[in-house]
Amino acid sequence: MAYNLTSDRTMHKVICSDCGSEAEVPFKPSGDRPVYCKECYRKHRPERY
Repeated sequence: MAYNLTSDRTMHKVICSDCGSEAEVPFKPSGDRPVYCKECYRKHRPERY
């Protein structure tokens, strides 16, 4: 079964917790955790094995 994840997603505008730039994320932030833009997320994400 194939999923089309891009057409049904509601994007939410946020301010990156690291660099302060505006970004869009596919979830509604709760406010209790930092939210990053795509570039800053790459710096903060856990390393994959």
